[in-house]
Amino acid sequence: MKKITAKIAAFLLTVVAAATVQAAGTLDVYWADVEGGAGTIIVTPAGQSILIDTGVPASSSGPGGKCAARIHDIAVKAGLSKIDFLVTTHFHGDHFGGAADVAKLIPIGQILDNGIPDHDSDGVAANDASFARQIQPYRDIKADGRSVIQVGYVFPLKQYDGSAPLTLTCIGARKQFPAPPGTLTNTICADGVQHAVDTTDNANSIVMLLKFGPFRFFIGGDLTWNMESNLVCPYNVPGTVDLYQVDHHGLNLSNNPLLVRSLEPTVAVMSNGPHKGAMPETMTTLRDVPSIQTIWQIHRNTLGGKEFNTDTNYIANMPANT
Repeated sequence: MKKITAKIAAFLLTVVAAATVQAAGTLDVYWADVEGGAGTIIVTPAGQSILIDTGVPASSSGPGGKCAARIHDIAVKAGLSKIDFLVTTHFHGDHFGGAADVAKLIPIGQILDNGIPDHDSDGVAANDASFARQIQPYRDIKADGRSVIQVGYVFPLKQYDGSAPLTLTCIGARKQFPAPPGTLTNTICADGVQHAVDTTDNANSIVMLLKFGPFRFFIGGDLTWNMESNLVCPYNVPGTVDLYQVDHHGLNLSNNPLLVRSLEPTVAVMSNGPHKGAMPETMTTLRDVPSIQTIWQIHRNTLGGKEFNTDTNYIANMPANT
């Protein structure tokens, strides 16, 4: 889809400047500046909203503590009075931490996640007490309903008259990626290299695929290297897409070349921070995939130069002294 580059430019600029009320019948996507966490808002042609992850809590120090306010600002400017679906891809603080704060600012409909763990999400017993404190506000959120998302779940989205068909489907969760009948065998799997087993909750990330007519958008949370391989090998479960929300903020623990090459995206958008994500290995992978026309970043990574960053024209937030 050759027009996607300009469309993504419009999306990202609305995050940097000011979101505008959605035009009837359009699909709008916004990436909130959550300083290296994750916070993606999808507004459907029928005006429904899906918020995927919420950054860190307001109690956090520094600009990251503004996550909920920034998400709410986008929601208001996009004309939303409610978040219809809140999806928490996994239980790390930069993905669930801002949820309770968001819920104080705007009503929440359905919350979908992997089920709140009773112990530290990474299985570190010494962290159980601190995790219990961090997760309690999330437990206490008042919402219309909660459910543990299942692979194959199709969000009950309203269709807009005269618009292309729209679906949002969970295609993976809790390390399970079943291939639907007819899914093609992936011919590049022999090129894969395995990493050490990831024992953190990143590997349990919820994976979703949004389809709007011929448009395809992949959201994989913080899915890590070996799980990314399992998602596309031996069968390419998601297939090819137009838009790739770069896994795990662009860290090299994720973004397995097998995944990116299998997706063949046209555009990649990275929710990174000024000191987090956009690692050289990931940037090399993205640049080496022929289908990718543009790579977008929420922040310029100040840890390095070109090896850490895309072209400055595609970076939403630049340091003041740049």
